[in-house]
Amino acid sequence: MQFWTTRPPQHCSNTKDHRTSSGRGRREGGLPRTLLLHPFEFCMGVLVCCDCFFYRKSKTKPNGKKPPTEEKKQYLESEYTKVRVVDFDLKELVVLPREIDLNEWLASNTTTFFNLINLQYSTISEFCTGETCQAMTACNTQYYWYDERGKKTKCTAPQYVDFVMSLVQKLVTDEDIFPTKYGKEFPAAFETIVKKICKYLFHVLAHIYWAHFKETVALDLQGHLNTLYAHFIVFIREFNLVDPKETSIMDDLSEVLCTPIVTAQNHVKER
Repeated sequence: MQFWTTRPPQHCSNTKDHRTSSGRGRREGGLPRTLLLHPFEFCMGVLVCCDCFFYRKSKTKPNGKKPPTEEKKQYLESEYTKVRVVDFDLKELVVLPREIDLNEWLASNTTTFFNLINLQYSTISEFCTGETCQAMTACNTQYYWYDERGKKTKCTAPQYVDFVMSLVQKLVTDEDIFPTKYGKEFPAAFETIVKKICKYLFHVLAHIYWAHFKETVALDLQGHLNTLYAHFIVFIREFNLVDPKETSIMDDLSEVLCTPIVTAQNHVKER
Protein backbone atom coordinates (compact mmCIF):
# COMPACT_ATOMS: atom_id res chain seq x y z
CA MET A 1 0.00 0.00 0.00
CA GLN A 2 1.31 3.40 -0.93
CA PHE A 3 0.31 6.35 1.23
CA TRP A 4 -0.14 9.57 -0.59
CA THR A 5 0.56 13.17 0.28
CA THR A 6 -0.42 16.13 -1.84
CA ARG A 7 2.28 18.06 -3.67
CA PRO A 8 3.04 21.70 -2.84
CA PRO A 9 2.06 24.33 -5.40
CA GLN A 10 4.67 25.01 -8.06
CA HIS A 11 5.38 28.51 -6.76
CA CYS A 12 6.16 27.25 -3.23
CA SER A 13 9.69 26.15 -2.46
CA ASN A 14 9.15 25.01 1.12
CA THR A 15 8.15 21.41 0.40
CA LYS A 16 8.77 20.25 3.94
CA ASP A 17 5.92 22.34 5.33
CA HIS A 18 3.46 21.20 2.67
CA ARG A 19 4.08 17.53 3.26
CA THR A 20 2.46 17.91 6.63
CA SER A 21 -0.33 20.25 5.56
CA SER A 22 -3.33 20.11 3.31
CA GLY A 23 -1.11 20.64 0.28
CA ARG A 24 -2.85 23.81 -0.82
CA GLY A 25 -1.05 27.09 -1.53
CA ARG A 26 -1.74 30.80 -0.97
CA ARG A 27 -4.04 32.53 -3.40
CA GLU A 28 -3.39 36.27 -3.66
CA GLY A 29 -5.97 38.35 -1.82
CA GLY A 30 -6.92 35.59 0.65
CA LEU A 31 -5.69 33.44 3.50
CA PRO A 32 -3.24 30.61 2.79
CA ARG A 33 -5.16 27.37 2.60
CA THR A 34 -2.68 25.72 4.93
CA LEU A 35 -3.99 28.02 7.69
CA LEU A 36 -7.72 27.72 7.10
CA LEU A 37 -8.13 24.63 9.30
CA HIS A 38 -5.56 25.56 11.91
CA PRO A 39 -8.04 25.41 14.86
CA PHE A 40 -8.58 21.68 14.22
CA GLU A 41 -5.14 20.92 15.60
CA PHE A 42 -6.34 22.15 19.00
CA CYS A 43 -9.45 19.99 19.11
CA MET A 44 -8.10 16.68 20.52
CA GLY A 45 -9.46 15.68 23.91
CA VAL A 46 -11.91 13.42 25.67
CA LEU A 47 -15.64 13.59 26.14
CA VAL A 48 -18.18 11.35 27.84
CA CYS A 49 -21.42 10.43 26.13
CA CYS A 50 -24.08 7.76 26.33
CA ASP A 51 -23.49 4.07 25.82
CA CYS A 52 -25.59 2.53 23.08
CA PHE A 53 -25.78 -0.29 20.63
CA PHE A 54 -28.42 -1.30 18.10
CA TYR A 55 -30.18 -4.42 16.92
CA ARG A 56 -30.82 -5.38 13.33
CA LYS A 57 -34.47 -5.45 12.32
CA SER A 58 -35.60 -8.82 11.06
CA LYS A 59 -35.87 -8.89 7.29
CA THR A 60 -37.82 -12.18 7.27
CA LYS A 61 -41.46 -12.88 7.95
CA PRO A 62 -42.45 -13.65 11.54
CA ASN A 63 -41.77 -17.30 12.29
CA GLY A 64 -42.24 -17.43 16.02
CA LYS A 65 -38.52 -16.95 16.67
CA LYS A 66 -36.80 -13.93 18.12
CA PRO A 67 -35.07 -11.81 15.45
CA PRO A 68 -31.31 -12.31 15.46
CA THR A 69 -29.37 -9.57 17.21
CA GLU A 70 -26.60 -7.77 15.43
CA GLU A 71 -23.10 -8.30 16.72
CA LYS A 72 -22.29 -5.64 19.28
CA LYS A 73 -20.22 -2.88 17.76
CA GLN A 74 -17.16 -2.21 19.87
CA TYR A 75 -16.79 1.33 18.58
CA LEU A 76 -20.17 2.25 20.13
CA GLU A 77 -19.15 1.33 23.67
CA SER A 78 -19.01 4.38 25.92
CA GLU A 79 -15.45 3.73 27.05
CA TYR A 80 -14.37 4.39 23.46
CA THR A 81 -16.87 7.02 22.32
CA LYS A 82 -15.99 9.19 25.30
CA VAL A 83 -12.52 9.81 23.83
CA ARG A 84 -13.43 12.83 21.76
CA VAL A 85 -13.10 16.56 21.33
CA VAL A 86 -13.39 18.53 24.56
CA ASP A 87 -15.53 21.66 24.93
CA PHE A 88 -15.79 22.45 21.23
CA ASP A 89 -18.69 22.40 18.81
CA LEU A 90 -17.28 21.01 15.56
CA LYS A 91 -19.84 22.96 13.56
CA GLU A 92 -17.83 26.06 14.36
CA LEU A 93 -14.91 24.54 12.44
CA VAL A 94 -16.85 23.81 9.25
CA VAL A 95 -19.10 26.84 8.80
CA LEU A 96 -17.98 28.92 5.83
CA PRO A 97 -16.14 32.03 7.03
CA ARG A 98 -17.51 35.28 5.63
CA GLU A 99 -14.30 36.29 3.87
CA ILE A 100 -13.60 32.90 2.26
CA ASP A 101 -14.83 31.77 -1.15
CA LEU A 102 -16.97 28.60 -0.98
CA ASN A 103 -14.86 26.66 -3.45
CA GLU A 104 -11.67 27.67 -1.62
CA TRP A 105 -13.19 26.39 1.62
CA LEU A 106 -14.28 23.10 0.04
CA ALA A 107 -10.85 22.66 -1.55
CA SER A 108 -8.99 23.31 1.70
CA ASN A 109 -11.17 20.98 3.76
CA THR A 110 -11.22 18.24 1.15
CA THR A 111 -7.45 18.08 0.76
CA THR A 112 -7.00 18.18 4.54
CA PHE A 113 -9.45 15.34 5.12
CA PHE A 114 -7.75 13.36 2.38
CA ASN A 115 -4.40 13.70 4.14
CA LEU A 116 -5.80 12.94 7.60
CA ILE A 117 -7.85 9.92 6.56
CA ASN A 118 -4.93 8.59 4.54
CA LEU A 119 -2.73 8.97 7.62
CA GLN A 120 -5.31 7.32 9.89
CA TYR A 121 -5.57 4.34 7.53
CA SER A 122 -1.80 4.01 7.41
CA THR A 123 -1.77 3.24 11.14
CA ILE A 124 -3.68 -0.01 10.61
CA SER A 125 -2.64 -0.85 7.04
CA GLU A 126 -0.48 -3.78 8.09
CA PHE A 127 -3.61 -5.46 9.45
CA CYS A 128 -5.67 -4.73 6.34
CA THR A 129 -4.51 -7.33 3.83
CA GLY A 130 -5.96 -9.37 1.02
CA GLU A 131 -6.27 -12.28 3.44
CA THR A 132 -7.89 -10.46 6.37
CA CYS A 133 -10.09 -8.17 4.26
CA GLN A 134 -11.01 -10.04 1.11
CA ALA A 135 -13.72 -7.50 0.31
CA MET A 136 -14.20 -3.80 1.03
CA THR A 137 -16.89 -3.96 3.68
CA ALA A 138 -18.48 -1.78 6.35
CA CYS A 139 -21.36 -3.01 8.49
CA ASN A 140 -23.45 -5.16 6.11
CA THR A 141 -22.37 -3.24 3.03
CA GLN A 142 -19.84 -4.32 0.44
CA TYR A 143 -18.27 -1.71 -1.81
CA TYR A 144 -17.23 -2.32 -5.41
CA TRP A 145 -14.85 -0.18 -7.39
CA TYR A 146 -16.01 1.43 -10.64
CA ASP A 147 -13.31 2.44 -13.08
CA GLU A 148 -13.42 5.40 -15.48
CA ARG A 149 -15.45 3.34 -17.95
CA GLY A 150 -17.96 2.36 -15.28
CA LYS A 151 -16.77 -1.23 -15.04
CA LYS A 152 -17.68 -2.77 -11.69
CA THR A 153 -14.86 -4.61 -9.94
CA LYS A 154 -14.83 -6.59 -6.72
CA CYS A 155 -11.56 -6.07 -4.92
CA THR A 156 -9.95 -6.53 -1.54
CA ALA A 157 -10.10 -3.72 1.00
CA PRO A 158 -6.44 -2.70 0.57
CA GLN A 159 -6.89 -2.62 -3.20
CA TYR A 160 -10.01 -0.48 -2.86
CA VAL A 161 -8.30 1.96 -0.52
CA ASP A 162 -5.33 2.18 -2.88
CA PHE A 163 -7.71 2.97 -5.77
CA VAL A 164 -9.34 5.68 -3.65
CA MET A 165 -6.12 7.31 -2.52
CA SER A 166 -4.60 7.17 -6.02
CA LEU A 167 -7.67 8.79 -7.56
CA VAL A 168 -7.98 11.50 -4.92
CA GLN A 169 -4.25 12.26 -5.09
CA LYS A 170 -4.57 12.71 -8.82
CA LEU A 171 -7.55 15.04 -8.45
CA VAL A 172 -6.33 17.31 -5.64
CA THR A 173 -2.97 17.84 -7.32
CA ASP A 174 -4.53 18.72 -10.69
CA GLU A 175 -4.16 22.49 -11.08
CA ASP A 176 -7.15 22.56 -13.44
CA ILE A 177 -9.41 21.05 -10.75
CA PHE A 178 -7.89 22.33 -7.49
CA PRO A 179 -6.24 25.59 -8.62
CA THR A 180 -3.76 27.27 -6.28
CA LYS A 181 -2.67 30.19 -8.47
CA TYR A 182 -4.34 33.57 -8.35
CA GLY A 183 -6.75 34.22 -11.20
CA LYS A 184 -7.39 30.56 -12.01
CA GLU A 185 -11.03 29.58 -11.61
CA PHE A 186 -12.45 26.37 -10.23
CA PRO A 187 -14.16 24.15 -12.81
CA ALA A 188 -17.96 24.20 -13.11
CA ALA A 189 -18.15 20.59 -11.92
CA PHE A 190 -15.95 21.23 -8.87
CA GLU A 191 -18.66 20.51 -6.29
CA THR A 192 -19.53 17.23 -8.03
CA ILE A 193 -15.87 16.18 -7.85
CA VAL A 194 -15.71 17.07 -4.14
CA LYS A 195 -18.84 14.98 -3.51
CA LYS A 196 -17.24 12.01 -5.23
CA ILE A 197 -14.07 12.36 -3.16
CA CYS A 198 -16.00 12.65 0.11
CA LYS A 199 -18.06 9.56 -0.66
CA TYR A 200 -14.91 7.49 -1.18
CA LEU A 201 -13.26 8.90 1.95
CA PHE A 202 -16.33 7.96 3.96
CA HIS A 203 -15.99 4.36 2.74
CA VAL A 204 -12.43 4.26 4.08
CA LEU A 205 -13.44 5.62 7.49
CA ALA A 206 -16.37 3.21 7.74
CA HIS A 207 -14.09 0.27 6.94
CA ILE A 208 -11.59 1.29 9.62
CA TYR A 209 -14.34 1.29 12.24
CA TRP A 210 -15.93 -1.92 11.05
CA ALA A 211 -12.86 -4.06 10.41
CA HIS A 212 -9.98 -2.47 12.33
CA PHE A 213 -11.30 -0.76 15.41
CA LYS A 214 -9.66 -3.32 17.71
CA GLU A 215 -6.27 -2.53 16.20
CA THR A 216 -7.00 1.18 16.50
CA VAL A 217 -7.74 0.74 20.21
CA ALA A 218 -4.60 -1.35 20.67
CA LEU A 219 -2.64 1.59 19.23
CA ASP A 220 -4.55 3.99 21.51
CA LEU A 221 -5.68 6.00 18.49
CA GLN A 222 -9.46 5.78 18.96
CA GLY A 223 -9.57 9.39 20.12
CA HIS A 224 -7.93 10.61 16.91
CA LEU A 225 -10.25 8.42 14.81
CA ASN A 226 -13.38 9.60 16.64
CA THR A 227 -12.41 13.25 16.29
CA LEU A 228 -11.58 12.87 12.62
CA TYR A 229 -14.80 10.99 11.90
CA ALA A 230 -17.00 13.49 13.75
CA HIS A 231 -15.31 16.47 12.06
CA PHE A 232 -15.71 14.86 8.64
CA ILE A 233 -19.38 14.00 9.15
CA VAL A 234 -20.23 17.50 10.38
CA PHE A 235 -18.44 18.94 7.35
CA ILE A 236 -20.21 16.81 4.72
CA ARG A 237 -23.56 17.46 6.39
CA GLU A 238 -22.97 21.21 6.45
CA PHE A 239 -22.48 21.33 2.67
CA ASN A 240 -24.65 18.32 1.67
CA LEU A 241 -21.69 16.56 0.09
CA VAL A 242 -22.73 12.93 0.63
CA ASP A 243 -26.18 11.41 0.27
CA PRO A 244 -27.53 10.55 3.76
CA LYS A 245 -28.45 7.10 2.44
CA GLU A 246 -24.76 6.52 1.78
CA THR A 247 -23.75 7.34 5.35
CA SER A 248 -26.78 5.75 7.05
CA ILE A 249 -24.84 2.57 7.86
CA MET A 250 -22.89 4.60 10.43
CA ASP A 251 -25.76 6.72 11.73
CA ASP A 252 -25.56 5.11 15.16
CA LEU A 253 -21.97 6.27 15.58
CA SER A 254 -22.65 9.65 14.01
CA GLU A 255 -25.48 10.28 16.46
CA VAL A 256 -23.13 9.66 19.39
CA LEU A 257 -20.08 11.52 18.13
CA CYS A 258 -21.70 14.47 16.36
CA THR A 259 -24.12 15.55 19.07
CA PRO A 260 -23.04 18.98 20.35
CA ILE A 261 -21.91 18.95 23.94
CA VAL A 262 -23.67 21.43 26.23
CA THR A 263 -21.32 21.23 29.23
CA ALA A 264 -18.25 19.25 30.15
CA GLN A 265 -19.29 18.79 33.82
CA ASN A 266 -16.35 16.99 35.30
CA HIS A 267 -15.77 14.95 32.17
CA VAL A 268 -12.96 17.11 30.85
CA LYS A 269 -9.57 15.48 31.08
CA GLU A 270 -6.47 17.55 30.53
CA ARG A 271 -3.83 16.08 28.27
